[in-house]
Amino acid sequence: MTTTEKVAYLKGLVEGMALDTDSKEGKVLAAIIDVLNDMALDMEDLGEELTELGEQVDEIDEDLADVEDLLYEEDEDEDYDFDDDLFEVACPHCDAEFEVSEEELLADEGIECPECGELLTFDIEECDGDCSCCDEDCDNKE
Repeated sequence: MTTTEKVAYLKGLVEGMALDTDSKEGKVLAAIIDVLNDMALDMEDLGEELTELGEQVDEIDEDLADVEDLLYEEDEDEDYDFDDDLFEVACPHCDAEFEVSEEELLADEGIECPECGELLTFDIEECDGDCSCCDEDCDNKE
């Protein structure tokens, strides 16, 4: 039984009791029932609005899921390397290949080869766009 139905039942009880609505007690009871009825109707309206709001949130959630699927599908197509600041290095002494960070690569003290222990130093120069190592995608090429 809904709140509106319960208030209607109370109103029916009061009417069935044939209370005098002109007396002080009858007026108070009638006013209380009217207020209860208004509150029950307001609660019913709020419930409907809440249901509508929930449906809108569900639609937004579905739309967001579609957007996430599109974005993550794009990400899955591209083979991302989240450690993109790592560089593969080959030791000229033992030909061992290993990865080093950009910070280690640029360090003045060099890098020790994990296989043979040889100290490796690198002469890193910025590309000016005129070298043979550049291709069409080089940012420095004019």
